[in-house]
Amino acid sequence: MKRNKYLKTVGDIKDRGKIKWTALMLPEHVEMIREWYEKDEKMPKPDLNEFDLQLMQEEMDIALKRQCDVIIHSWKAGAIHTHRGVIQGIDEKSRMLIYGDQLEKHRLPMDEVVSIVIVD
Repeated sequence: MKRNKYLKTVGDIKDRGKIKWTALMLPEHVEMIREWYEKDEKMPKPDLNEFDLQLMQEEMDIALKRQCDVIIHSWKAGAIHTHRGVIQGIDEKSRMLIYGDQLEKHRLPMDEVVSIVIVD
């Protein structure tokens, strides 16, 4: 007798697992499910109140004066991104945070910054 590699025996029941459902899925359904998963993974922008903004400003000032390493969390397009470096300056005209290391500089819009943590 020929053995089916997809067939699994669980107790007295012979089952093919997820494979039995693939014949029922239309390409439109698969596309809709993928879009749904992408939409479900996005996270809304954190709502920062005055207290949070003041704490972030204080951390930024301390890190700028001490020139110490910081971890910056920013929100963009439904995801939180992590950046690490030394804050080198703040461009108030274009509202950009300038950070980096000895090799390169990066610019990050202040509106995207969610939190700043000093690393000791």
